[in-house]
Amino acid sequence: MSQNPTKHTKVLIIGSGPAGYTAAVYAARAMLNPILVYGSEPGGQLTTTTDVENYPGFADVIQGPWLMDQMKEQAKAVGTEMIEDHISSVNLKTSPFEAMGDTGQKYTADSIIISTGAQARWLNLKSEQDFRGFGVSACATCDGFFFKDKEVAVVGGGNAAVEEAMFLTKFASKVKLIHRRDSLRAEKMLQKKLMANKKIEIMWDSVVEDIVGDKDPKNVKGIKVKNVKTNKIEEIKLDGVFIAIGHDPATQLFKDQLKMDKEGYLITKPDSTETNIPGVYAAGDVKDKTFRQAVTAAGMGCMAALEAEKFLSH
Repeated sequence: MSQNPTKHTKVLIIGSGPAGYTAAVYAARAMLNPILVYGSEPGGQLTTTTDVENYPGFADVIQGPWLMDQMKEQAKAVGTEMIEDHISSVNLKTSPFEAMGDTGQKYTADSIIISTGAQARWLNLKSEQDFRGFGVSACATCDGFFFKDKEVAVVGGGNAAVEEAMFLTKFASKVKLIHRRDSLRAEKMLQKKLMANKKIEIMWDSVVEDIVGDKDPKNVKGIKVKNVKTNKIEEIKLDGVFIAIGHDPATQLFKDQLKMDKEGYLITKPDSTETNIPGVYAAGDVKDKTFRQAVTAAGMGCMAALEAEKFLSH
């Protein structure tokens, strides 16, 4: 196949989702003719959630995949060029910046907005993937509301797991925290609050072996839990399972080029989306492990586009 000529743009947006699409809308409206390169899962984590009730502007429940389609169409309508390709390498030391796609396409850009997102870590059980969105979730703040007066489990032992368990007690009648070791990694203050909460029961030295439920209509009925010390397996009746064993930001691409924290999240300047390289911005879950909401990602996408526009005008 003949080599495509290099594609140049003032703003290259890598990754889709609320951050990337919002950045594209703002950049396109600023007449910057952005190129947005999206991978095999356009729309990111929101495409795996069904009911979205917390995105401002919609009185009725909307669907995650629908919201992402709308954002994508909006970005296109105002003049974003959308390209399906997987960026496999970037060079942020050159001017303009360079990026290579798996298709063999080379991109050059005067500024780059990174919105590659993060993936929740899963237990990798077949049943877990089967019931994803039907009682299995990786986001308590997104889905906790649907478990009013029901019994749920949270899997994990770090800050996120403890925070999710505490948050879920607002809705659920009972929360089981399932942790594979006999002590938590979470901060001591959080642990104290957790232990004091009557609705939470901790199952130590335990791992989830399987998730059980009905096929039609799809819903979770319980879990099988194995004690790692005795190997005893018990089945527990419940209505929901929240997996809280961490997230992995998609930042491999930028190793040794951009500053990141020990978990791989990109570090930006305070009140800004600018990374340690001027002209390179990061928005959404790729840099945010605190809020991880569609609306905060969209907000950062807007900030990144406005900062890129300012950078390019100087």
